[in-house]
Amino acid sequence: MQFFIDECISPQVAARLNETGQHAAVHPRDIGRRGDPDHVVLRNAIVEDRIIVTENARDFRGLVGREDLHPGLLILPCVSRDRCLQLLQTAVAFLETVAAGASETPADHMINRVIEVDSAGQCRIYRLPEID
Repeated sequence: MQFFIDECISPQVAARLNETGQHAAVHPRDIGRRGDPDHVVLRNAIVEDRIIVTENARDFRGLVGREDLHPGLLILPCVSRDRCLQLLQTAVAFLETVAAGASETPADHMINRVIEVDSAGQCRIYRLPEID
């Protein structure tokens, strides 16, 4: 899967994801996008088809909730770098399981969905924007 690791998260999280060879993750520090406003981050993530990984739940929930189509949002709690990576890996494993049950790829399953992970590693997935 392709991820955009938000500026509020350590760039080492992106580097360690890339080291697995299973994901393509970018961090704004590494691509010259530090300080981009959230709406620009979202626009770039949509164009690049990257799931946004952030701790900034309120702002990004509001932004993706107004989009007709987005590649997904993964919200993590504010924790240490190592714990952040663990929780992100937990969320990816959760997504892989849920997507397999729906006979979809994880990336396809994330379209217009949000996964929120709490500090204990509990994952919750829901659609945003909501479908009537």
